[in-house]
Amino acid sequence: MRNIIVQDLKQTPLEKQRIEIVERKGLGHPDYICDAVMDEISIRLSEIYLEKAGAILHHNVDKSLLVAGEAEPKFGGGIVKQPMLFVFGDRATSEINGEKIDINGIAISVAKDWFKKNMRFVDPEKHVKYQVELKPGSVGLIDIFKRKGKVLGANDTSAAVGYAPMTRTERLVHKTEQFLNSREFKQRFPESGEDIKVMGYRNNNQLHLTVSMAFVDRYISSEEDYFGKKAKILEETKRFVKASNDFDDTDVQLNTLDVHGRGLGGTYLTVLGTSADSGDSGEVGRGNRVNGLISLNRPFCSEAAAGKNPVSHVGKIYNALTYKIARDVYEQVPEVEEVYIWLLSKIGTSIDQPAIAAAQVIMKGNNSLETVRTEIREVLDYELENIDKFCVELAHGKIPIC
Repeated sequence: MRNIIVQDLKQTPLEKQRIEIVERKGLGHPDYICDAVMDEISIRLSEIYLEKAGAILHHNVDKSLLVAGEAEPKFGGGIVKQPMLFVFGDRATSEINGEKIDINGIAISVAKDWFKKNMRFVDPEKHVKYQVELKPGSVGLIDIFKRKGKVLGANDTSAAVGYAPMTRTERLVHKTEQFLNSREFKQRFPESGEDIKVMGYRNNNQLHLTVSMAFVDRYISSEEDYFGKKAKILEETKRFVKASNDFDDTDVQLNTLDVHGRGLGGTYLTVLGTSADSGDSGEVGRGNRVNGLISLNRPFCSEAAAGKNPVSHVGKIYNALTYKIARDVYEQVPEVEEVYIWLLSKIGTSIDQPAIAAAQVIMKGNNSLETVRTEIREVLDYELENIDKFCVELAHGKIPIC
């Protein structure tokens, strides 16, 4: 029997609250880069462990720092004076039955592949240096992977929370960044870099979006050219936002630090399309939550999911699973207006047996929780019973975490 609690939450659904603030850090943001690359390393390590050992072995590659380089942006194209430094950290199994695994080479190869695939102007050979600090794990945590059972024991005492549904603001902030970083948009506006952040603020039914976008200097010939192209991108963004929402009013602003007449100092230019080329460093865990957003009105877990192993580290598994369970409850129980799912692990205890699994629900209208309490419990119980299948999907990268 699992310790499952279903509780009636007496609060106003976020969609009906006056103030809401939502942020998304986009593809080329230094924090996003760290999360995405480290999780790709975990996926690659999982593949190798499965191939060579028949099981996913101990690893937690959830520590990294992308140290900003030094660049000199100029109208018409600047130069990179000092490359970025990508530091990979924490733990990974480096030997299987006497065979050495080139953990350092794997980590660097994955990072280079990610840059080639996602960042048009970053040459991973020239613009990034790599420092790998991945060491063997502790005896106690490694031993978890040697224990038998359908699922492994939790490697930490940790809690996570997920929710559903997304509000209109959350959906639009996410969609806007995806639109601006889409292949089609980049073809039309190649001067738009991948480092994009969207901050949304809703006041009742009025939405304000502030977009930060790194421009690529080689496509900007002068200050006038910058502001002209910025105006076109802003207009295109406004059209997209207007067509994608039903708010009473929307206000969209772009690169609000800019000041006309100050030359390079009044523009947001980069050489490589990311502020990491000279302006901003990145770190795992400072970016989006596992649903791709930073929603300040919502409770969220402080654990960084990216790079953690997908079979015992509840900081990753529970982080992602709570959102899946919340969506399932919302979709399968129509009487529910909003739901929050909480999972708490106890180190050493099987991950399918959390110390507590809780659903806090806001019911629609006059619906009673008592009529659906059992149904909600069954959703939680089913997902926990099948957590091994969920872990397989995590291991193969089928569930995005940033």
